Amino acid sequence: MYQLTNKEVSRILKELAKLMELKGENKFKVRAYYNASRQLINMSDNIQDLAREGKIRNIPGVGEGIARSIKEIMEKGYSPELEELKAELPGGLLEIIKIPGLGPKRAYQLFNELGVTNLEELKSALNTGKARKLKGFGVKTEENLKNKIEKYESFKNTYLLKEALGILDELKRYIKKCPGVSRVKMTGEARRKKELVNSLEILVASKEKESVLEYLRKLSFAKSIEEKEENGYLLTFEDDIRIKVFIVPPDMFCFYLFYLTGSKDHVQKMETIADDAGYQLTIKGLYKDSSKIKVKNEEEIYTTLGVSYIIPELRENRGEITAGFKNCLPDSINLRDIKGDLHIHSSYSDGGFSIREIIEAARKKGYEYLAITDHSRSLKVASGLSVDRLFKQIEEIDKLQEEYDDIIIFKGIEVDINKDGSLDYSDEVLSYLDFVIASVHTAFNMDRDKMTSRLIKAMENPHVNAIGHPRGRLLKRRDAYKIDMDRIIQVASETNTCLEINSSPDRLDIDDVLARKAKEVGVKLVINTDAHHLEELNNMSLGVAVARRGWLEREDVINTMNAEELQELLRRD
Repeated sequence: MYQLTNKEVSRILKELAKLMELKGENKFKVRAYYNASRQLINMSDNIQDLAREGKIRNIPGVGEGIARSIKEIMEKGYSPELEELKAELPGGLLEIIKIPGLGPKRAYQLFNELGVTNLEELKSALNTGKARKLKGFGVKTEENLKNKIEKYESFKNTYLLKEALGILDELKRYIKKCPGVSRVKMTGEARRKKELVNSLEILVASKEKESVLEYLRKLSFAKSIEEKEENGYLLTFEDDIRIKVFIVPPDMFCFYLFYLTGSKDHVQKMETIADDAGYQLTIKGLYKDSSKIKVKNEEEIYTTLGVSYIIPELRENRGEITAGFKNCLPDSINLRDIKGDLHIHSSYSDGGFSIREIIEAARKKGYEYLAITDHSRSLKVASGLSVDRLFKQIEEIDKLQEEYDDIIIFKGIEVDINKDGSLDYSDEVLSYLDFVIASVHTAFNMDRDKMTSRLIKAMENPHVNAIGHPRGRLLKRRDAYKIDMDRIIQVASETNTCLEINSSPDRLDIDDVLARKAKEVGVKLVINTDAHHLEELNNMSLGVAVARRGWLEREDVINTMNAEELQELLRRD
């Protein structure tokens, strides 16, 4: 049986319901799947336990058919029924329902009444005014959908950092097996660890270019490869993922790596520095008086020009070259500096694993501590904890702590910040906890001043240790809410409140620019995964990447402290 969480199974059931609705199936059946999806999110029982004990039918509203679907999902790790539905429906319709604000009901209406089967046909129906004649549509809906489509298309070929790294790492593994290849590196925005990657790029060192190209053509997932520039090729996968592949002789590798990694402004400034020093820096080499300088690696390119080595994450021309001249670049934080994770959800709320399982996973990572921070009571969609359940959890953590002497288990909560800035639990309840993260999960559309005041009031509560995902954004899906982050950073400094770098791939909030601003005024940060699944503990590296881009050092981040230091920091008088 696959280790799927309530949230993951719920997502599959919801997608099944969407496609059934899109296909025009019986509305009662569709509603039953939607209801089952909601039940899985809201219930406190773990779907894995119910499946193991044969009690899936005990879930309210789950009949024989849905129970069979859930069992199949748990056994196979996916839904064959969902894959069949995807195969039956026009591919363009599956894309249309990804557009925010255009659910399956409206997509079916457009398909059934106007014959809309893809995005281009939808745009035509909107631009010609045909769509506004449909029941439930109008000028306002039409304009709203046009804006949503424009935003969707702007991100269509953009990858979350985690997606980009996954694609490029997989291709690297294949290319490394190719005879004659001596080195392979990802380049560009992915190597700089930007939160969104617009272009996937990989660099290969080989003296046998034609052999490498032939190898790439024969990859089972390769659709085509075409030359685009000198030493540069466009590799297209069967699923239309496109990757720029550069194949160069080994003696040019470090120069190409330098040129393809840094931002355009960073590279141009380094070229100017080379010119001023009497050198010529090009993508093929470093020259002085027409003679090529022997350079082994990127570090030597920088040091030859009098600049300290600049890590890829900093190569954005934001002052790093000047700092490199003065030998005052940050001693950038590393993943190995992280001593624990202070934002983890268990099966008490919407996480997929027990506290014991989380502890064991944290111990395998060598962590000195962790914090269990489930959702608070008002977030019912995430099975938020009532006060009674919170104290039951506290009791369980105390018992588990007696068993483990090599890791500290902090009793925590991710408490909701209400619209008026008050918190979801009383100060008395919060006083029983070691680590309190305050976060916004509702009412995102407040105006800037009210949202700013909302967070400030939360930070002024002495029980709050950190503000979670402070801007509430979801990359490619939801813009940050309107908020004065300069004011938030100032108040964080005044109240000694940490700001979180949330490592969830679609959050990475706060970003590198704000992290650097916070550091400059002495605000401490905490890098957390917000994990709901054990695998998500590995997302810590994404948050560390944000911190490195933000010039953060070990001492700027509280979860680089050892257990004793952190306990002292969190101790209340």
